[in-house]
Parts: sequence; structure tokens; C-alpha cells
Amino acid sequence: MMKNSNGRHGDPLQLQDPHIAVLAFPFSSHAGHLLSVVRRLASAAPSTTLFSFFNTRTSNLTLFGPTGAGVPENIKPYDVPDGVPEGYVFQGKHQEDIGLFLSAGCDGFRAAMEIAAADSGRRITCMLVDPFLWYTQEIAAEAEMHVPWVVFWTSGLASLSSHLNTDLIREKLDITKGIAGREDEPLSFIPGMSKMRLKDLPEGVFFGNLESPFSNMLLQMGRAFPTAAAVAVNSFEELEPDLTQQLKSDLPNLLCIGGPMNLLNKKTSSLPSDDQYGCLAWLDARKPSPPSSPVAYISFGSVTVPRRVEVVAIAEALEVTGVPFIWSLKRESWDQSLPEGFLERTRGRGLVVPWAPQVDILSHEAVGALVTHCGWGSFMEGLAAGVPMICRPFFGDQRLNGRIIQDVLEIGTVVDGGVITRDGLVRQLGMVLAGEEGRRMRENIKGICLQARAAVEGPLGSSAVNFNKLLNIILTQ
Repeated sequence: MMKNSNGRHGDPLQLQDPHIAVLAFPFSSHAGHLLSVVRRLASAAPSTTLFSFFNTRTSNLTLFGPTGAGVPENIKPYDVPDGVPEGYVFQGKHQEDIGLFLSAGCDGFRAAMEIAAADSGRRITCMLVDPFLWYTQEIAAEAEMHVPWVVFWTSGLASLSSHLNTDLIREKLDITKGIAGREDEPLSFIPGMSKMRLKDLPEGVFFGNLESPFSNMLLQMGRAFPTAAAVAVNSFEELEPDLTQQLKSDLPNLLCIGGPMNLLNKKTSSLPSDDQYGCLAWLDARKPSPPSSPVAYISFGSVTVPRRVEVVAIAEALEVTGVPFIWSLKRESWDQSLPEGFLERTRGRGLVVPWAPQVDILSHEAVGALVTHCGWGSFMEGLAAGVPMICRPFFGDQRLNGRIIQDVLEIGTVVDGGVITRDGLVRQLGMVLAGEEGRRMRENIKGICLQARAAVEGPLGSSAVNFNKLLNIILTQ
């Protein structure tokens, strides 16, 4: 049972400095995006406001390091169980670690919040959570707690809408008929989603293993969104205006507080970029400015590793076209997947590295195209830099993001057939870097980038106004 500020059970709620419990989903980039928002909130809130950040030990170490250096003093990390039994041997099953974590339920978070309340002498006044942890709404609603339950959606409005409308999609399209032969059926019955196709939906909405713990989590999450005191979204209203208008009728406290994170983070971080492999110096050496041969930057994020056949296809396309490139590729793929002699043959014209400072690379004037998996973070970073995209979606919201990039915003293209081939990539590199379509993409993305900056940089920008609304909600006691 949680204690109030006087340390006694059952007393009326006392006025106190705000204490925000932040509950993270410790997989993929979710926890990192949530921490970025918390850093912004912590910088904008009164110094007496405390943010207790609850996450697994492994994920906390990745985010905070062993010492927590560089983290604002009013953010305190706490470890929660990962759900893995002692001595457990992983079987290599898909999403096995996620299933174990979800099976731990509320108990780990509840216990950790009691520790944080005891450490600080303050009871929790608000919960800010990743909506994948939909079940934590029961903690917020408990009589001993009874605090606002606020969620932060790390992606965009199209994916949010697909989860919010899962029951409608399954009923309208009759899930018993399956998806075979209907992959290109439009989702026009959902306002703002007319250009989306059934095949674009994230797994777990209409296809995939709908009985898995992960799919059930997504279903319950969609049903839980309307119960939140506010739904903050890592997007800006001008990017998806029709969806913004529609979703506000379903979620009155829908708050698009985003824009490209690199624009937002300028206000809260002055840390230099980690460029241990010399990517920026390599780009600087490609003078005159701008270079006559723009650079292609290739990265599929921190999770996805393309199949060997696609890695080979990318390498062959780069050799055939002669396009200069920086390719962020996990080191194990260098020996396992790259064609023999590729690194030697492209030395001087290309750079293959195991990690790259993506935001700074995309912002460099020498870069003309981003080959990407369409993760929301990469999408937004490419947009902020004004770089057209060649999209190879893999899972989750990535197919929806690719559809937005290609058919809604017209700032990029999706690979033919959903798989990278040598000839297909040769054609698309030529189109984006040198063709008339590429010129139109750059013009389109330039206008959207200006909208993004207006949303986040001025006090009256839509994201700035919504951020202040979110801050007020989580600080209100």
C-alpha cells in the first residue's frame, strides 16, 4: 500500500511537491524515447518535482550507465523485475523475453513504487507510462493511489489509430476470412486512414499470431487509451492533420508533443555526438559544398538485421551505381553477409561502420538519401534533415510509416515487393538522388520540415502548446 506525504495510511491527500512515476517498456527503443520526454519534462518542471523512472535493470544500465552521469538530479532510476525466473534457459522463441516481462504484471512496478515513495518521503502523484503497460491503469485507479494515468505513445497517429480501432477493423473486415487475397484492401472506413492498406497494419491487429501475449497486449492497450487522463504522442499535429482531428474526438486529451527529437533535444542537451568511427570527418572531406555526388546513408536501426540476400543486394547496388555511402551495419554482418572484397573495392567511396551518429549524418549537407527500415524515430530524423527516404519496412508500425512517406507525404519511396533487390535499389537510388521525382520529394520534405520547426520551436507552436498542457496535467495534484 502506498503512503501519503505524512507516511500514514488512509489520510486525506496532502499538498506536496509532485512525484511522477514513469513506467517504461524495456524493449526496442521504447524506454529511450520515454526517457527523452521525461528529460524535457524534468527540465521544464519546478526543481522540486521528482521523476522516478521504473525499468528493468538491463535497460536502465543502457540508458543511465553505471553512474547516471549527465542525468538531471530530479530523475531517479529504479529497477523492476524482468520476469525471467532464476535459472531460466531461453528457448529462442519469438518475443519470449517480452512474454516473460508481461507475465510479471503489476507486482514489480507496485513494489518498486513503494520503495521510491519511501526513499523520497513523497507519495506518487501521477503515473506516466508506456501504453504497452496498459494493465498498470489498475494501479493508478486503486484507492490507495488514485492518480492520473497518462500515456506516451512513441510512434505516430496512424499506428495509434490502428490499435485504437482494432475491434472495429476486425469486425468490419471479418477477421474470420483472413488476409489472403485482401492485402491491398483500403482502410477507408477509418477517418484519416484512406491511403492505408490492410497489409500495412502492425502484426497483432488483423494478422499474425493473434493469440500471443504480445498481440493480446496490443488489443488491451487499444481499448485502454480512452481511459487515460492524457495521451501524449511523439508527433506534431501538422504532420497528420486529418488523423489529429479525428482522434481528438475519441481522445479529448490527445497531445501531440513531438516533432523530430533532434529539434526538441537541442533545448535539453549540449552533449557532443559520439563519432568514434569518423563519419562526420569523412563527410566533411567530400567537398566542394554541396558535393556533385550526394551520399546515401543506410541504416536499419538498432534491432533489425536484414537477411543476407538483402545485404548482398545493397552492396551490389552500391557498387553498380558508384554512389558514395555511409552504411551502419552490425559488425557480425560484415563477415557473414557482405560480398567478398566489397570493403576493399569501395574503400574511399564508402564507409561501413558498426554504429553511426545518425542525426548528425542526416543533417550534413553531403547526404542526399536515407535507406531506412521506417522506424518512427528514423522517419522523423530524416524529415527534420530534409532527406528523402528509401523505405524497407520490416515489422510493427514500419509498413504504415512507409505508406505515409510514399503515398501521403510523398517524401520517399518503398522498395518494390517489400524486399531490397539489386536492380530495385539501383533504380530507386537514381530516382531519389538524381531524378525529377527526387527533386519533388526534397521540395515536399522541405515544407514539412518548416512545419515541424514551427511546431516545436516557437512558444505558440502546436507541440510547444501541447507540451505545456501535458506538463500541467502531470503536475496537477
